[in-house]
Amino acid sequence: MTRMRKIAAALLASSAVLLAIPPTASATSVPQGTLVRESFDRLPLGPVTAGRGWTTDTANGSLTVEPSTTGHGRELRLRTEGNGRAFLVLSDLDRAPAGNSFWARLRLRVDRFPTAPDWAHWTIAEASGSDTPTLVRPLGGQYAPTSQANFWGVGSDLGPTGDWTAWQTSAPATAGTWNCVEFHLDATDNRVTVYQDGVERPELTVSTKDHGGTADDFVFPRFDKLKLGWQLYQSGPTPSSYDVRMDDVALSTRRVGGCAA
Repeated sequence: MTRMRKIAAALLASSAVLLAIPPTASATSVPQGTLVRESFDRLPLGPVTAGRGWTTDTANGSLTVEPSTTGHGRELRLRTEGNGRAFLVLSDLDRAPAGNSFWARLRLRVDRFPTAPDWAHWTIAEASGSDTPTLVRPLGGQYAPTSQANFWGVGSDLGPTGDWTAWQTSAPATAGTWNCVEFHLDATDNRVTVYQDGVERPELTVSTKDHGGTADDFVFPRFDKLKLGWQLYQSGPTPSSYDVRMDDVALSTRRVGGCAA
């Protein structure tokens, strides 16, 4: 009888542990320093307005979980019309990033980039804080009619340095291909560093004194929100709609990696 009681107690303890695990939690270990990790594989197919630790922000746009175009798992599809927006929103970052600094990684494919109007500007990542209106845009870019092409560039708006996107012709934005992109927001020098497919792109780096705005210092807000998705700001763009695929999102106090070929 004593042995049976011990077995029953062990089974009850195991059941309690299983019940304590959220249904969307991963069975694999999470690297130390990880703040957010989302592969979309555990979400139901179809329109989505929220996930574990994130919400959405849309205007003339939508977010949908769909089967992966690579044939494995699921991914997030973001679609906008005109100059609409569709973002996955990570909030309450002020409770986690050490020293107001963090790393982000995501896999991304943009179906098409704008070809009109001239200087059409688009954003894929935007970090902000409630202490100041400054918007930091570590992933974005612009259509340059002088080159008839789109280029990646870090940018900002609503802060003392004004509205700017420091795009570089050495960083062309290629449509229809998957890229693994990373960025590091380092508050020690208000520095944004960008990596593509595991390789640092130093020409895209901006910092306190070296940026694309006015002569004022570029200074981070106290980050509490990060938006990932798509927004184009000019009305009547060509093409008239945009389709973006996103997967393997991760935020951490350390570099997540996993982008090298």
